[in-house]
Amino acid sequence: MLAEVLRLGAGALLAAAAIAKLASPATSRAALSTFGIDGARAQLVAWSLLIAAELGLGIGVALGSDTAAVLAAALMATFAATMVSAILRGRAGAPCACFGARSTVSRLAVVRNAVLAAGFAALPLLPDESLTTDQWLGLGLGLALIVCAGLAVAVFALAREVGMLRLRLGPSAALEIPEEGPALGTRVEIMDALGAGPETRLGLAVFSSEGCHVCEALVPAVATLAGDDALAVATFEEAADAEVWAALDIPGSPFAVALDADGTVLAKGAFNNLAQLESVLATAGRRRDAAGIAGGLVG
Repeated sequence: MLAEVLRLGAGALLAAAAIAKLASPATSRAALSTFGIDGARAQLVAWSLLIAAELGLGIGVALGSDTAAVLAAALMATFAATMVSAILRGRAGAPCACFGARSTVSRLAVVRNAVLAAGFAALPLLPDESLTTDQWLGLGLGLALIVCAGLAVAVFALAREVGMLRLRLGPSAALEIPEEGPALGTRVEIMDALGAGPETRLGLAVFSSEGCHVCEALVPAVATLAGDDALAVATFEEAADAEVWAALDIPGSPFAVALDADGTVLAKGAFNNLAQLESVLATAGRRRDAAGIAGGLVG
């Protein structure tokens, strides 16, 4: 029974190393440059092979394969030799991502890998004890639970990385090209069509087309914006409102034009989501306020 437990623990250790690399993919791939593997493609290939080897050997060792144990010992010995080479090249302290993003090249890491190599090499020498069916089922269940827990950690870590990336990038702005749509600063006669009232501060003309899936998906977002009393909003469909499209030289859909209360074009642009549509309004508001300040200074 002891031999099976040791094999299960050794296999779980290899699986944990693979899962740690999966949990921080960008960091662990970049760490391969410590060992002379440069270039995004080469790092991706090496990273993928390492994970596949560690997972495969981990499962084999846990299931009692002597061949997997010997290969795992050879892998750990290779890791130890690679660490020694990196230290001799003055790379001590550099990231290695062996067991997570914080792992670094060190003499302690060399000793760890050497001990692991010896441990894996010793597994085939352990006495072979026959297990009952219930014991095998228990070992299999334990291994499955360990793998599931590791995968859950990896998934949460990946989700966190994606979330942090989205926060760093922020929402992209609408694409405003000067040659597309009405020229900025010109006055267009569509404020009445927008339903502007005495409280209107900005007008928003949204241009959509029949069969445009993005336009259809954004209908609820446009309706939400229309609920603001200070904002006059209307949608112009390409076929039904062809004259408006032609007069304003609309390049395609979805497209938005934001206007001052007097019909002056303040901002415009193609958009694909609510954040980009709101960026058109934000830009219009900034330009309107800047023009007001400049007018006050001149006056």
